[in-house]
Amino acid sequence: MSPISSRRGAEYARILATGSRRPDRVVTNEEICQVLDSSDQWIRERTGIITRRFAAPGETVVDLAVPAAQQAMERAGLAPSDIDAVIVATITHMISTPSAASLVAARIGAGKAVTFDLSTACAGFSHGVSVANDMIRGGSARHVLLIGVDRMTDVIDPADRGSAMIFGDGAGAAVIGPSDTPGIGPTIWGSDADQWEALYQTQSWTDYRDERDAGGTPPWPVLTMMGPKIFRWAVWEMAPVARKALEAAEVDVADLAAFIPHQANARIIDQMAKQLKIPDHVVVARDVIDAGNTTGGSIPLAMDRVVTEGQVPSGGLALLIGFGAGLSYSAQVVELP
Repeated sequence: MSPISSRRGAEYARILATGSRRPDRVVTNEEICQVLDSSDQWIRERTGIITRRFAAPGETVVDLAVPAAQQAMERAGLAPSDIDAVIVATITHMISTPSAASLVAARIGAGKAVTFDLSTACAGFSHGVSVANDMIRGGSARHVLLIGVDRMTDVIDPADRGSAMIFGDGAGAAVIGPSDTPGIGPTIWGSDADQWEALYQTQSWTDYRDERDAGGTPPWPVLTMMGPKIFRWAVWEMAPVARKALEAAEVDVADLAAFIPHQANARIIDQMAKQLKIPDHVVVARDVIDAGNTTGGSIPLAMDRVVTEGQVPSGGLALLIGFGAGLSYSAQVVELP
């Protein structure tokens, strides 16, 4: 019996270019507090957030993802026909099928590409980096378009004092392709699934349907979270994960150009940077201050910002780490485009 033939892809992979789409509407803390029992000072002290962006009525995650994807492809110098796979990391694509990735691919002219969504919330983009890297090196794709996007305003309770002021909407994208040298380090990932109740949806869509069909007026299913528990977990459990990613890539923290964690909360970012002893010369992404927590869009939006604003040099190393619902996490060191 002859052995099964297998494919081998590129020796290495790297991020070739990034793109982003930030909704036009800027929402201040004062506007949030028109509904929420809070204050601008309270929100700033506990989250570091001053403003966030809200999508326009009818503007879906696909609508947000498409311009981010097109910008990344243009910067990479690639045509839609060059894209072999489209991956969308999101938890707010509000239909079960087709996937957001399929709709994005159709809209950008890459309708022949492999398409699928990843549903790991705030860790979605960093999970996607690992998947894209493995696809390229394994020979199942040459160029992967990875998009992190969420419209969190669809799934939050504006009167929930524990979460309403945190979230925003937005999309970030990256084109990942072959490289002659290592551009993506080993991924350290996993979960603490026993603690899933720290961040979850209040009820299932079937429960909502059944109560509505029975003549009731059920509340819209929204996200709820245990803020203090998430804070402690992120600071004390994720710093060791980030250190393992540095060790796996054989990179010292002093070699970094940027630290780009999930933009959950400015206090979490600052505490993680302290735990990791991030040197002063390393740019610490703080996109959360004026973008809020965009969940799947968080890391790619922050990455696109530090790159396009010239905060870091092309080819500089960045430590990425995503963490959140599930509780899922993933981290890797990447070379910036």
